[in-house]
Amino acid sequence: MSEHDAAHAHHAGHAHWDTSIWPAIISVGILAWSLAFSLHFVYHQSFMALIAFGIGIPLIFGGVAGWTGEAMGTGEGLAYGAMGWFILAEAMIFMSFFAYYWYMRLSAPSWPPAGTPPLPVVYPIVMTIVLVSSSITIHMAEEHMHDGNRSAFTRWLLLTMALGLTFLGMSIYEWSHLIHEGFTIATNSFGTVFYSITGLHGSHVIVGLGIFTAGLFPALKGKISSSFWRTASLYWHFVDIIWFFVVSQVYFW
Repeated sequence: MSEHDAAHAHHAGHAHWDTSIWPAIISVGILAWSLAFSLHFVYHQSFMALIAFGIGIPLIFGGVAGWTGEAMGTGEGLAYGAMGWFILAEAMIFMSFFAYYWYMRLSAPSWPPAGTPPLPVVYPIVMTIVLVSSSITIHMAEEHMHDGNRSAFTRWLLLTMALGLTFLGMSIYEWSHLIHEGFTIATNSFGTVFYSITGLHGSHVIVGLGIFTAGLFPALKGKISSSFWRTASLYWHFVDIIWFFVVSQVYFW
């Protein structure tokens, strides 16, 4: 192969990734969620807000799955190391939310502010157990992947996804319960922080499940990329670790 042909092949191998439609789909999903918040809290159109939120979920979930799926089989490259830098950037975003919360918490004359209902105690502990269990199961999936046991890998992966969906469902149920009690993002400063931080974490859970979905279908066909799953597992462990900060600061402080 000539030098020109090699350069052309290299460019062609990256063309699809560079011109992917999936980031646009994810952006539309995020826009739908933003519209849902406006419809509910500004225009008080709860039913329309629910529709917009429901539209956003498959767009974001499917967009992440499709985008990451395009990278399957391209080799390890910088994936694992880049995920480390990505996690660092995401941690800084969470830290900005926590810093704002700490500032309000420590400068307030009394806490929580008036209008804040008592938050559950046992429920977030159960959520923590569910999420920590998912870290264990994805680790088990990795172990079986390295052993070459594809069926066991798939079973542990599906269990991890089931635990992640359970955690997400519990978060949605809690939000619904609190909102019906009149505690919303507009109730007071704590409401703003509570829904912002837990919502930010929930969005990362959705992204993680989207990544798992992207790799699940090739795995069911016997195609397992070790570099992909090492990177996906690292991201999921980050999501679990961040939850410890969320639950300790927002619920129990």
